[in-house]
Amino acid sequence: MTDPTPDFAADGVEEGKRLIRVGGDHGLSLADRIADRFQRLAWRSPFYAMRLKGRHPLKLMTVADDPFFGDARRGNALLEGALQLCGEVREIETLDFAKADWSPAFTQHLQGFAWLRDLSSVATRQQGAPIAEHIMRRWLKVHGEQVAAPAWRPDLVGRRILLWVAHAPLILSSTDQVYRSGVMHALARGARHLDRSADKVPAGAPRLAAWAGLTVAGLVLPGGDPRRAFAEAGLNRAITASVYEDGGTVGRSPDGQLDAIQLLTLLCETYAARRIEPPAFVLGALNRMVAALLGVCHGDGGLASWQGCGPVNGALIEQTIEATGVRTRPLKQAREWGYQRLSCAGTVLILDAAPPPVARVAQTGCASTLAFELSDGADRIIVNCGGGRAADAQLPAELVQGLRTTAAHSTLTLGDSNSTAIHADGTLGRGVSEVELVRHETEHASRIEAAHDGYVRRFGLLHRRELTLSHDGRDLRGEDLLLPAGKRRLDSTPFALRFHLAPQIEVSPTADGHGAILRTPSGILWQFRAKGGTLAIDESLWIDARGRPHATQQLVLQGETPAGGASLNWVFHRSK
Repeated sequence: MTDPTPDFAADGVEEGKRLIRVGGDHGLSLADRIADRFQRLAWRSPFYAMRLKGRHPLKLMTVADDPFFGDARRGNALLEGALQLCGEVREIETLDFAKADWSPAFTQHLQGFAWLRDLSSVATRQQGAPIAEHIMRRWLKVHGEQVAAPAWRPDLVGRRILLWVAHAPLILSSTDQVYRSGVMHALARGARHLDRSADKVPAGAPRLAAWAGLTVAGLVLPGGDPRRAFAEAGLNRAITASVYEDGGTVGRSPDGQLDAIQLLTLLCETYAARRIEPPAFVLGALNRMVAALLGVCHGDGGLASWQGCGPVNGALIEQTIEATGVRTRPLKQAREWGYQRLSCAGTVLILDAAPPPVARVAQTGCASTLAFELSDGADRIIVNCGGGRAADAQLPAELVQGLRTTAAHSTLTLGDSNSTAIHADGTLGRGVSEVELVRHETEHASRIEAAHDGYVRRFGLLHRRELTLSHDGRDLRGEDLLLPAGKRRLDSTPFALRFHLAPQIEVSPTADGHGAILRTPSGILWQFRAKGGTLAIDESLWIDARGRPHATQQLVLQGETPAGGASLNWVFHRSK
């Protein structure tokens, strides 16, 4: 997608300097973890089970439409008797909900009933209902009465309610009244559970899922108006806590943003089924969120790879935006969400200009500050390896963890270390706490100057990156500077400035060893030149939208910086 000549105010661009600080939250405190543990133990008590008793609904007041397509491959696998997700496969006939040995991603897919969308995308009701009912019966046998994690985690309960209502024909077509009663009973119990627990999950898509599910329960269960009013108030709080003013979600992941948009859109479909206008705060949030999502999309319409996200297909993004009914332009400056977009004449650059997300709202954050991706029309040129959270389950754990490192992103690494530490247990440690950002727009070029403090404490050096994109889209000029800061000084420190190339890019070094020629799949040539270090072309990899790795290459500018710092200059120039 190509942006028109920018109207800076309309695109959310504010020129000038600002300082972006992380909240200083390194995750749940010991007291929070203990409280969470006791709460989950309390779910199993007879007293809590009594609190979930209530009137037994006989039918739904309405059924919503699900406007989103599922995955055809996963849907066909269901028709053949298996559940699949990113290389993880479980046979339906041997599915044992009592012995859940699945990955967290598969748990969400299965327990949240996201597979219903896949099944409905490839099967008629007559084909799909027996499969859906078979899995539902297995679920009810283990989880219909027993409230326990992870099945009854509030965000998964919310997702279940949303998808049970949207795909009710698949799970409620049976003439077996005992089975139908069990499904309705589980839905009502789930709603009562959310009455007490919807706020007990992290902000972002999980909390939005919990409150959206409770709101839907208020819309579709008889006598639900008081619950709907309570849930709408909670949803308003959840949106305030989960969505920045610029429309980005607190987890900073583009696929998390997509998930949150789909959750709220599915909620709006339930309001439409009841012929009730959704609350203004929901519609306002959707408008902001769609603009922010478009801001991290490349010329092919797909997502850039940030914070564990894979390059979600452009067709899915287009279909999602159409379902929302929102018509807006890509946001060029998501100041709080942390992404900057430069786009001119078909060239798109997306920059991570913020610290990683805090551990409380993101368990798989990446040390990617000041990395960028670049595309020319439908061709991606510079990418991040990506996919740390969406990678195929068969990939080695060490490789998946490596996808979160600074070296897996198109930016500078110092001392072969991450700009923000990644601990052995996967949590983020010390590193980037502040990002200084300056943006300028003129009639000739767009310019961003940004700096982070991730290496100040360890090496006494500040990383500053300056990017300038000409308004004809043909020239991207950059400078990476290492500037003395703080008290610590080392005599010399090795650095590596990486530009990971998209898999279809053909690369050839120039004769003088200071540059390379890049050929895109469309046949367009880009010239790369650099100075300030030794240029090499090394192996790399890229994770695609299905979580599979693809061999590719990277341009690496290497050297050592003295205590006084260093300056690395480079340029990408598109030939006519």
